[in-house]
Amino acid sequence: MARFLWGDDDVANSLANLRKLISRIKSRQSSLGVDFLAFDDMDIHLVNRSLTSDIVSAATAASKPLLENLAILTQDLHSTFLEKANCQSRIFIDWRENERKRHLALLKEMLDAAERLPATTRDVALAKEAALVLFEADPRDEDTHHLLLKSFEADGGLDQLRNLFEQRKGLVSSRIAKPPASPHSVTQVSPDNLINEATGEPDLASQPILRIPRIALLAPSNDSAGAAAAILASSLIEDITLGFCALHSLRVIAPYSAMQMSRQSENQIALLQRYDINYVLDTRLSGLGDDLSLFSQLIHLPNREVVWAERFTFGKLDLARNKRDISRQIVLGVAGQVERHEMTRAYFEKNPAAYHQYLVGQQYLHRLTLPNMRRARKQMKAALRESNDFAPALSSIARTYSKEWLLTASGDIELLKSAEIYATQAIAVCNDLADGYRELGVAKLLQGSIDESVEALELAEALSPHYADVIADHADTLVHFSRPDLALQKIRDAMELNPMNPDSYIWTAAGAHYALGQFQASLDYIDQMADPILADRLSAANWAMLGDKERASTIVHRVREANPDFDVDRWLSFVPVKEQWHKDLYREGLKKAGF
Repeated sequence: MARFLWGDDDVANSLANLRKLISRIKSRQSSLGVDFLAFDDMDIHLVNRSLTSDIVSAATAASKPLLENLAILTQDLHSTFLEKANCQSRIFIDWRENERKRHLALLKEMLDAAERLPATTRDVALAKEAALVLFEADPRDEDTHHLLLKSFEADGGLDQLRNLFEQRKGLVSSRIAKPPASPHSVTQVSPDNLINEATGEPDLASQPILRIPRIALLAPSNDSAGAAAAILASSLIEDITLGFCALHSLRVIAPYSAMQMSRQSENQIALLQRYDINYVLDTRLSGLGDDLSLFSQLIHLPNREVVWAERFTFGKLDLARNKRDISRQIVLGVAGQVERHEMTRAYFEKNPAAYHQYLVGQQYLHRLTLPNMRRARKQMKAALRESNDFAPALSSIARTYSKEWLLTASGDIELLKSAEIYATQAIAVCNDLADGYRELGVAKLLQGSIDESVEALELAEALSPHYADVIADHADTLVHFSRPDLALQKIRDAMELNPMNPDSYIWTAAGAHYALGQFQASLDYIDQMADPILADRLSAANWAMLGDKERASTIVHRVREANPDFDVDRWLSFVPVKEQWHKDLYREGLKKAGF
């Protein structure tokens, strides 16, 4: 056992390590009040019935019905056997790899036998899932190709799979031709090497174990009234799943398991985390006939971030003929975004201490109050002490200064200058992250440089086109740019990407509706805010424009209690608004309210 865990290089040291390990195990078992392992002078024993194992033995397989074994083994093989075991012994690594191969061989054996049994709909779905697991593990194996084709032949998917194999070479070629996702990528890989990496056996002795992200495609929700649309959506998801199977940068959960996960509405997040899912592709059909559309979004599960989204409007297109082209667009789009996001995430995590302080500070940024902005700033500066070039902390500090300027309504230009300085530093450190440009755009906006603000936010959105917060800030800038119609389109896009709408999103939508003269719609949005007091000045203006001076007066009184020095003309003198009509409309509402 000592050699198995620590190798042959230093047997005495390995035995010492084993003695320490046994001591810790005994201590832990004692504190738990249960024994999993027993020890004597010569042997280590498993205590019967104290634990279960997902190592499937031939004897275990023979004792249960074939389809039950097939379901268990298929489910187990969605996780890589002992993936997180960080044991560097050559003996252990060889044993683990042999066990992985043995399980796959056993699955192939079971699937081959199951193909000869009468099949229910459920059995067909299980066979397809097992075949996809095998295909993901070894896409070159001819026997697996045969089993996969046979599994899909049962419900008319044979042509689909044949096309997939024909397209595999094209898919790989298209990925080779793609430019590096980040300008900081310095490793040069030739096409020949890439093909070898995609198809060759890894050298376990010399190469590190690479973490390949796992993705689950949840069953599509259907807001369309047509049953045909639901069937079509399910078929599209199957196309997308098969497309992911042709790539080597992602591991995809097969449809059968994804369907079970999507049905667990209450504990879905916990279930996805249990199976180590990194990304979820969520799709939704809506509309009828010519208005039929598919909304797709890719969510990074650990921090609930939307990293890619697209709406496909089918209109008068024949979706049955075009869905394969759509699925290919989704597959390649998602694969590229995952690569880019993984590289960005690696940058965030290269300094764990700084990243931890940054995450703590982010929690304060979500609530727009002065104490929270100052707490967030303190945490971000702590992150910079750990890593003085940590760009996300620099851009977050810029945000705290901009938000403090808004919340105090004091017109302190030094706050905005500080915001601009930190945003510029963030861009200088890392010019391919959107946050620096986003904060520069906000700081420029509040200083009255609206054209420069729009330019910076357009660049931020180009770098992260599905970053909801960037889109929301772009919408806010468009309100100040006196284009409330465009702002509403933008903020609705942001709200769709981030459906648990933060107060800042709702505030922007309310401001756009006010500028359009839609005062009740503006108030309806403000009512949705977790803290509607933040928008008191706008609320008072809305009620005044609707002729309800009593409600407007009550809100004015509350604002004056919190900020007795507030003066409308002074405030409007440094609020940036592009067009005079827009500023006049705001002044009219505030004056009518009693400010």
